[in-house]
Amino acid sequence: MEPEKIQTSLPENAYRELKPGEEYTPVMPASSNPKEVTPYSVTMGVVMAVVFSAAAAFLGLKVGQVFEAAIPIAIIAVGMGSVLGKKNMLGQNVIIQSIGASSGVIVAGAIFTLPALYILGLDAAFWQVFLSSLFGGLLGIVLLIPFRKYFVKEMHGKYPFPEATATTEVLVSGEKGGSQAKLLAVAGLVGGLYDFVVGTFGLWTESVSTRICEWGAVAADKFKVVFGLNTSAAVLGLGYIIGLKYAMIITAGSCLVWFVIVPVIGSLAEAVDPAAMLSLLGVTRADIVADPQSIFTAENLFAFIGKPIGIGGIAMAGIIGIIRQSKIIRQAVGLAVSEFGGSKSAAAAPERTQRDISMKRILTILIATLISVFVFFHFGLLDGWVQSVTAILIVFIIAFLFTTVAANAIAIVGTNPVSGMTLMTLILSSLVLVSVGLSGTTGMTAALVIGGVVCTALSMAGGFITDLKIGYWLGTTPRKQEAWKFLGTFVAAATVAGVMIILNKSYGFVGEGALVAPQANAMAAVIQPLMTGGQTPWMLYFCGAALALVLTSIGVPALAFALGMFIPMELNAPLVVGGLVAWFVSGRSKDEGLNKARFDRGTLIASGFIAGGALMGVVSAVLKFVGVDWFLSGWASSNAAEWTGLAMYLVLIGYFAWHTLRAKKEE
Repeated sequence: MEPEKIQTSLPENAYRELKPGEEYTPVMPASSNPKEVTPYSVTMGVVMAVVFSAAAAFLGLKVGQVFEAAIPIAIIAVGMGSVLGKKNMLGQNVIIQSIGASSGVIVAGAIFTLPALYILGLDAAFWQVFLSSLFGGLLGIVLLIPFRKYFVKEMHGKYPFPEATATTEVLVSGEKGGSQAKLLAVAGLVGGLYDFVVGTFGLWTESVSTRICEWGAVAADKFKVVFGLNTSAAVLGLGYIIGLKYAMIITAGSCLVWFVIVPVIGSLAEAVDPAAMLSLLGVTRADIVADPQSIFTAENLFAFIGKPIGIGGIAMAGIIGIIRQSKIIRQAVGLAVSEFGGSKSAAAAPERTQRDISMKRILTILIATLISVFVFFHFGLLDGWVQSVTAILIVFIIAFLFTTVAANAIAIVGTNPVSGMTLMTLILSSLVLVSVGLSGTTGMTAALVIGGVVCTALSMAGGFITDLKIGYWLGTTPRKQEAWKFLGTFVAAATVAGVMIILNKSYGFVGEGALVAPQANAMAAVIQPLMTGGQTPWMLYFCGAALALVLTSIGVPALAFALGMFIPMELNAPLVVGGLVAWFVSGRSKDEGLNKARFDRGTLIASGFIAGGALMGVVSAVLKFVGVDWFLSGWASSNAAEWTGLAMYLVLIGYFAWHTLRAKKEE
């Protein structure tokens, strides 16, 4: 049966909360019959998963940043469909994007933890990396599906879903064509070229700080006060979509760390013994303790003092979120038990756009995965039954409880704090494993592989909620997205395992010329003292947890605030800039219709900025992989390049606002 032509235009209530009694009707209504899973869409999705897994793994290990693959894959899917002359591709493009986007989340889960094995002088075989990534991805999928309706339907319009918004705009505009597609393409070209020039040539710096001025350098050195600002088009667009409210809450967390905690600790350091202060704070890294004064720069104080406080805040915010969402968790578990027990509901079968994989099948896959993980741990990592049972319980409990936290973070800010939650997982799992007699090199290997499984599960949960939200907006069949996500996970896990082994042999993770792998280095630094004896910054974790409780009691979103404490200031401040642009363009006129038209046009331009920046991230990764080096290192490290970066950023903001204000009500 040939599917009918779908009107590709997002409804007026796509991004706002629904009024009482109001329903959301997606682009492809439940009554329609769109093409989704075809040989073309599956093949393209697999190819995208392989290509983007390799590119993301290299770039992530090289510079510590994993670009989001969903947007560039959506662009390529739309472009290929146009080149091949295909029509009514919206449903197929969602499947391509969903399978292919497994790459970024699997890569993040793997590279944040498993390279620490090499850093600590341990070995990791292909099958260990592959199975850790595969099992984590499978757990993330099956643990999230029961919460799909809550996050994408019941909370419609209450969460901004920035990455999902950008990807949806790409897919809709590409299918619709016309002025919207042209506007998106132009914005993508501007944002992409802007970020490409910075990343590949270094004609201006990607970020600026107050150190650019003499007074700023004095403030940084003497008072430990530094303000940084990332100047990329992609982050500016992200701030526009997140909006001013959440952007300010996130950046408030950064301000507390950078303008209060860091300066106070820095000033106290001059009055006390630095080594004693480090011991009090639980900082035990050998390279820092050997030269205590080296920590007392603003940047180091953030890394070793501010981040642990942020980790404690994220953990407590996660616990608070689990408690608040306990009713939803209980409902999902109750539904699973009733369906698995064979009871049948009297309600009518759900419409096409609300059909998930049956709970009975989800539980079957979950149980099979947990058994496989147990076998993997027992015969591949651990010796005793007690240790194996303990390990599987750690994986299941933490992955289950923090799945909603990961999805919540992506829904709010588009950034999944998996590294922070994984650090807490490593700490907790190490303490538990030590209590059951596991320590030393065997304990470190086991804890890191456990952390890899949990990290990948949480990464997958956060990334997959984005795919499902896109499907909800557009009207695809959730069950098809869910089923084919398993294939994307398998392909991405195999690819990232192979790439990691190759990169370790080619570059290594230790020594001169080695890959940086900053997150994995942080994991190694945390786990070594726990498994070999040493101090852990418990006081800092406790301070962050206490702060999260206070924030919650006064009605401030603790997770967003704690994310601001954990993520560097330079990446949070531009979110406020983007939010200010959104506030400015959408409130200039007394005509609400015109304000809305301007805001919608700005959303499209912001999506183009994000898409162009992400796509150029792939190009830059490929160029680095083949050894092309066009970067002007000498110029890029100069003050002049930083001033140029600030000037170009102001030009970009001006262009963004001007182009947005050109909107007309007819649009």
